Amino acid sequence: MKLMIKSEQNIHEKASLDEKSKKETKKQEEKNETPEEKLKITQEKLLRTMAEMENQRRRFEKEKQDAFDFGGFNFAAESLSLIDNIDRAINSFKNDESLKNNKDLNKIIEGIEVVKKDLISIFKKNGIEPIECINNKFDPNFHQAMLEVENNAKEPGTVVQEIQKGYMMKDRLLRPSLVGVAKKRQEKGGKK
Repeated sequence: MKLMIKSEQNIHEKASLDEKSKKETKKQEEKNETPEEKLKITQEKLLRTMAEMENQRRRFEKEKQDAFDFGGFNFAAESLSLIDNIDRAINSFKNDESLKNNKDLNKIIEGIEVVKKDLISIFKKNGIEPIECINNKFDPNFHQAMLEVENNAKEPGTVVQEIQKGYMMKDRLLRPSLVGVAKKRQEKGGKK
């Protein structure tokens, strides 16, 4: 047991001697540096620190601007369902056979369309714009293909049907357009 204690003491003594020698070596190196070398090292450290501070300031400014520009992103995305539901209501009223003979139907539809225009106006003021997709080339960054439509009149890959309107908020995709894309009509007999 005494041997173990002595060997542990020897290990601790060696470790403290190693540390002391490292500190002495570092002090000697510092003594060998000229004042010009010390000044140059200090200037380099200062420049690195200033560059890091400037990068951090720029990063904070960008994060602050993004928070200001896109703070309502989730709210805007969820609000798109309001426009969808208004469109569904208008179509429902127009296609309802029991309401077609109602003389006040047009007034009701006009009132709903006024609400829709106001909502679209609010969206535009906040940088929310619809994506125009009909007759444009399919772009997976803005469109989500829901079906292929056989169509020889259009170039394959052209958007020919919009199932649900997509929207952008400034330069970010808020919701992709759900679309139907043209494909070549297959001739009978297996030929393309």
